Amino acid sequence: MVIKILGGGCANCKRLYANVEEAAKQLGLDVTLEKVEDYPSIMKYGVMSTPALVVDEELKVAGRVPSVDEIKAMLQG
Repeated sequence: MVIKILGGGCANCKRLYANVEEAAKQLGLDVTLEKVEDYPSIMKYGVMSTPALVVDEELKVAGRVPSVDEIKAMLQG
């Protein structure tokens, strides 16, 4: 599973990264976690507001930081 955190490196982007790490750890998932910080690449996903979460090339959420439990539900679904 490839998970991408889209954003310029702001505090919310870092919080989303940490939440994703924790969710994957709690679920025992082996994931590849990538940061995408360049805006042309972020725009390719149609994201206008960061941070954003992409799981296996599917945009899951943008413009907010979901909780660890929300992320766990996304990763299990």
